[in-house]
Amino acid sequence: MPQPVLLLGAGRRRAYDEFVLTRIAAVRPVLLVDAAPPAWAQPCLAGHLAADPGKDGATASAVVRFAARHRVRGVLTHSQEYSVAAATIAGQLGLPGTSPGTAAACTDPSALRALLAARTVPVDDPGTPRVSAETVVLDGEIRIAAITRTTLGPAPARQPLRHTVHAHDGLLHNRFLRLAVDRTVHALGVDRGVLHIGLTLTDRGPRVTDVAPHLPGDLIPLLVRRATGVDLAQAAAALAAGEVPDTTPTRQRAASVQFAYPAATGRLDQLELSPDAAHEPGADRMLLTQHTGNHVTAGPHATAADRLALWVALGETPDDCADALRRMARHLSADIAPLANAA
Repeated sequence: MPQPVLLLGAGRRRAYDEFVLTRIAAVRPVLLVDAAPPAWAQPCLAGHLAADPGKDGATASAVVRFAARHRVRGVLTHSQEYSVAAATIAGQLGLPGTSPGTAAACTDPSALRALLAARTVPVDDPGTPRVSAETVVLDGEIRIAAITRTTLGPAPARQPLRHTVHAHDGLLHNRFLRLAVDRTVHALGVDRGVLHIGLTLTDRGPRVTDVAPHLPGDLIPLLVRRATGVDLAQAAAALAAGEVPDTTPTRQRAASVQFAYPAATGRLDQLELSPDAAHEPGADRMLLTQHTGNHVTAGPHATAADRLALWVALGETPDDCADALRRMARHLSADIAPLANAA
């Protein structure tokens, strides 16, 4: 049996986080560090340490002792909140991982842009159009496994409305984007891991806006696997364990995820999803992500916590996915009592 990996944080949103945990657990035993692991994570776990990985000091020491007793092969997280802790623990155990300094820089947008700009990486504030390069790094070899194109909502929140991955995205062959990604990886000193590198497309070429030195969220690993066959979650686990992942594409398709936000601010009185949604051509999944009785905030100021539902569609092209998403959207209904009435 393979030696286990230590995962810091299972995540709190089953609709988004279960896929990554399931994919990692399919190839390696998972030892979870989490103060209160959700019930849905339990079937995927080989062990659990009840501790908050976001706390320093005694918690970090306890995690290191736990990992040493269980002969952990690697340490990883898919949470920005725990990325510095994961890097620190991996270093203390002598395991592969991002340096704590790099992880810390990636959590501070201003520090990250200053670091990249000082090393001639073109940088920008987040804007539109927005893309990200899902990047796998192994001993200096940098491979862009997929491009994610993101449609953003209105200001000021500018929350993602949709992510799309296409195996034949033309940006995969854009030498300027490739150069920006390569320079980013070298500037951060990363020689092993999965990175989510955000960029804007400008008249001056692609410019880097942010970097996550861990798996991306928002079901992007699911989209990449559905569209290309590349399993980013399992690649991250292999890299954390000092092994060589298989990142050979086996599919040539497109996949998209759409998020539904409230049309009004107030109390969510009714939220329903017709079972007929599952029968729409191209439908992969459609899930409710909110509960009736909760207070929700309308789109311009909404956060990811306000999302009502998500749905994933597959197709040969992004246009196929867009058509499927529109058909699936008709199966969602919601009733929100405006703020004054809700009070």
